[in-house]
Amino acid sequence: MADREHRYAVTTTWSGDRGTGTSGYRAYDREHEISHGEKPAIAGSSDPSFLGDATRWNPEELLVSSTSACHMLWYLHLCSAAGVVVTEYVDQAEGMMAEDADGGGRFTRIVLHPEVTLADGSDPDLARKLHEQAHAKCYIANSVNFPIDCEPV
Repeated sequence: MADREHRYAVTTTWSGDRGTGTSGYRAYDREHEISHGEKPAIAGSSDPSFLGDATRWNPEELLVSSTSACHMLWYLHLCSAAGVVVTEYVDQAEGMMAEDADGGGRFTRIVLHPEVTLADGSDPDLARKLHEQAHAKCYIANSVNFPIDCEPV
């Protein structure tokens, strides 16, 4: 049982009706917006391989980005608490999804590639070890049923 529960609410609004709704697989657009309160809306669609708009975020990219951001935020917190001074952090994260013959599928892996720059005097060995702790604490990593690997630089 969790000590505290947090609730996250969003509104997802589909805007892809071309006039005939979902009368056929190619009859509608996948565009939608994800919003909450006064925050800027996220323009969403499906992956282009599923007839989506490549200029909009798709759910798969959002899952990978959520995983990357969660790890980064925990890592920065742990570094701050441990006296490791990070001056730059960039992660070129990737996710792999396997599609089944019937169109369903699942993520099989996400790999984080954080490249971290440390201030002079910071302990690089400790900085590497803190990635393991960040992974163990990451809410997203603890919520999925596929591996998330971290290959820091």
